[in-house]
Amino acid sequence: VQLQASGGGLVQAGDSLRLSCQFSGPNFGDYNMGWFRQAPGKEREFVAVLSWNGGSRYYSDSVRGRFTISRDKDKNSVFLQMDSLKPDDTALYYCAAADYFTVRITTPENFPYWGQGTLVTVSS
Repeated sequence: VQLQASGGGLVQAGDSLRLSCQFSGPNFGDYNMGWFRQAPGKEREFVAVLSWNGGSRYYSDSVRGRFTISRDKDKNSVFLQMDSLKPDDTALYYCAAADYFTVRITTPENFPYWGQGTLVTVSS
């Protein structure tokens, strides 16, 4: 499995961005797909996850109501729509994949496959 994240950039507070993650490998539909972020000097933290069957979406408290995770199974891609961005959202954003049988899918340590990260910078 290989993951390629893109879509980051420099925006102003209140703006929107859409991150994309291209999944390469077999059986995209068998993976829970998550987004995590890491701000300078901080640990990597959970942002959003979409369960392998598309039936469940979870968000961190800090982004719920502003961010939306989705996927396109035909394109083997997962997206993170980020609206009403805040300076506190500034971070390197990573997409990650975990097998369908993984439990605790909000925990980064449970994701074995990671993309390279895309930088989001939100100015005030």
